[in-house]
Amino acid sequence: MMLRCIIVDDEPLSRAVLSRFCEKSGMADVVGSFDNAVSAIEYLKTNKVELVFLDVEMPQINGFQMLEYMPYRPQVVMITSKTDYAFTAFEYNVTDFLKKPVDYNRFLTAFNKVKELAEKTAAPAETDETEIVIKCDGAYVRLQQDDVLYIEGMGDYVNYVTNEKKYITLNTMKAVEEKLNSSVFLRVHRSYIINISKVKTYAGNNVLIAGASIPVSKPNKASLLQKLGF
Repeated sequence: MMLRCIIVDDEPLSRAVLSRFCEKSGMADVVGSFDNAVSAIEYLKTNKVELVFLDVEMPQINGFQMLEYMPYRPQVVMITSKTDYAFTAFEYNVTDFLKKPVDYNRFLTAFNKVKELAEKTAAPAETDETEIVIKCDGAYVRLQQDDVLYIEGMGDYVNYVTNEKKYITLNTMKAVEEKLNSSVFLRVHRSYIINISKVKTYAGNNVLIAGASIPVSKPNKASLLQKLGF
C-alpha cells in the first residue's frame, strides 16, 4: 500500500530527512512539503492525502493549531524535539509521535502503525455495480444506485439524497462523477448529478425529482434530453 503524504516542518533538514525516509521505505509518496502550516492547510483544501508528518513547533500556526484548522483529518504523525508534547499529541488522537532527530527504524515503526490502521479502515470493495460505497459520519455506507435521487455538491462536501435520508460526505463532484454509472446518472449542473430514471418533469431549464427543482445548465441540456428520450 502506497500512501500519499505531506510533510509540514519549518526546518529544511528535518523535511529532507523525512522525505528521504519516505522514499527509502517505498511505501510513502510525498506529494507536498511545507515550511508552514498555513500553506499546508491551503493545500489540503483541494487535495487528498492519507498521512501528514507534522512538526509541533512552527511560527504563526503550530502543529496542534493546524490540527484544529485542517479541512479533514488524515492520519497524523507528530514530530518534535521535545517529548513534553507527547501526551498532548495523543490527546489529539494522532497515530504516532516521533522525537527529533528521527531514526529510520523508529520512522518505520511509526509508518507501519499508519499502514496497519489504513488497511483496517480501507473502504470495502464495490463488488456490485448497482451499489455506491460512501463514507458518512465516520462509517462506510452502501447505497443502492436506484435509491439515490440526486447528488448535490456543497463546496468540499457532497450530499447523496434518497427518499429516506441525506448522506453528506467529504468529496468533490468530479471524483464522484468519475465513479458513477453513466447509464444511470448524469451531471446536469456544476452542483448537481441526477438519477435519470427519477426525473418526473423537465421544463424551464429545471428537472423535478421527488419535489425538488434542480437546475439544468445550457451545456448539459442536450445530453439530458437525449437521455430522457425527448
